[in-house]
Amino acid sequence: MRIVTARLNHETNTFSPLATPLAAFKPVWGEAARAAGTGSATALGAFLAFAEARGAAVAVPVMAHANPSGPVADAAFEALCAPILAAVAEGCEAILLDLHGAMVTESHDDGEGELLARLRTIAPDVPLGVALDLHANVTARMVANADVIVGFKTYPHVDMAETGEHVARLVGRMLDEGLRPHQAWCHPPLLAHTLRMDTRVKGPMADLVAAARAMEARPGILAATLFGGFGLADLAEVGASFVVAAESADLAQAAADELGAALWARRADFVYDEAPLRTSIARAREAAAGPGSGPVLLLDHGDNCMSGGTCDVMDVLAACLEAGLDGIVAGPICDPEAVAALFAAGAGGAAEIRLGNKVALPGFSPQAPLALSGRVAALGDGAYTVTGPTYTGQRFSMGRAAVLDTGRARVLVTEEPHEPWDLAIFTENGIAPREARFLVLKSRMYCRPVFEPIARAVVECASAGVTSSDYRLFPFAKLARPTYPIDADTVWQPR
Repeated sequence: MRIVTARLNHETNTFSPLATPLAAFKPVWGEAARAAGTGSATALGAFLAFAEARGAAVAVPVMAHANPSGPVADAAFEALCAPILAAVAEGCEAILLDLHGAMVTESHDDGEGELLARLRTIAPDVPLGVALDLHANVTARMVANADVIVGFKTYPHVDMAETGEHVARLVGRMLDEGLRPHQAWCHPPLLAHTLRMDTRVKGPMADLVAAARAMEARPGILAATLFGGFGLADLAEVGASFVVAAESADLAQAAADELGAALWARRADFVYDEAPLRTSIARAREAAAGPGSGPVLLLDHGDNCMSGGTCDVMDVLAACLEAGLDGIVAGPICDPEAVAALFAAGAGGAAEIRLGNKVALPGFSPQAPLALSGRVAALGDGAYTVTGPTYTGQRFSMGRAAVLDTGRARVLVTEEPHEPWDLAIFTENGIAPREARFLVLKSRMYCRPVFEPIARAVVECASAGVTSSDYRLFPFAKLARPTYPIDADTVWQPR
């Protein structure tokens, strides 16, 4: 038996100015991809474990992941898809793919749908299972060209491997028992806000994920996934949806419609109304003066790396300084020019920099860089190892990193946009984040399992970046209308 498996992940923010060439994916190929994927806490890791347990020959043409950014270059998409298609063309008994589900390329609004359709042309009868991110913008084309689609049920995502195991288990039944899953997709016209998708807390996402799990316990239901979707993409098929796999088409559709109706009934609970920045700064000041220990965590969710942000919008840090706050730690802020200036000044040297606001954001008013002066407190290579719970054990790099100490703020500046996955982004650069009064992070959710436990309070801060929660800032043109909440009077019901 021969199994083809691969990992190809990108969440595309069509409003982001950040380019996505092949290099952004840092791809590894063939045996190197297999080695990198083996044992990883990803769906690919689960697929490889499944193949090993069955004693199957396995081909891993590519393992590639790029941080969210603008549309993927056509050349990159073709280069990444070609080895997957070639491996399947050689012949196989199963295909297992670890995809994101929200990839847009220069020529294809539905990157995953395009790849799956091409695979179906080559191998129309080969069992094809797909693991997707919770934020996938699932399309009818994806559902039509895969036998099994299962998505993450946690955000932050800590069940990537478990999702892969679920997909592999069903594909295994297809191989061993002749199971033929039937899939149904229910897509209410809803742009759910990402800040309403935290599955760790009581709320609409946790409730509906629990409903999906309960649905999976019913006879004949093979899988049920709530996809929150990724609303920062100007597409016709974008937003929240349910995908159900069952032993019959009628059962799958009835279950998907039942869950879709439950989702629509909670639509107002998926709306996030962001507070004005000045209000958030005032709340942070009050929290710092209140009971508890540790820093106040200020999350700049309008310039979030893991949604396609540039990580150089200065709104929140500037507002903190203007409000007179001190004891600030902020970062990572992406500004290669400032990093070069700080390295030129040398460790311990005095430096004056113009920080951030250097990447033009189409449709947004340009802002001047933030003038800062101080002492270079640290210089480093920006590399660190994640301790968990997401990407545990993986080695990451922010590009070269430098810390400027202004007296009131210590600012971590890096050459690349980077999500604060771990305390080590600071500790490896001489900063003790627990000792800060205010900790400003360019993040929305992924930092929370690591930084919330050390914080006395969390304050979400709006900034005018391309990951803003204010949909009014974005010029949607392809989005099917009406869509809630942009169109508040949208009416919808399941088929």
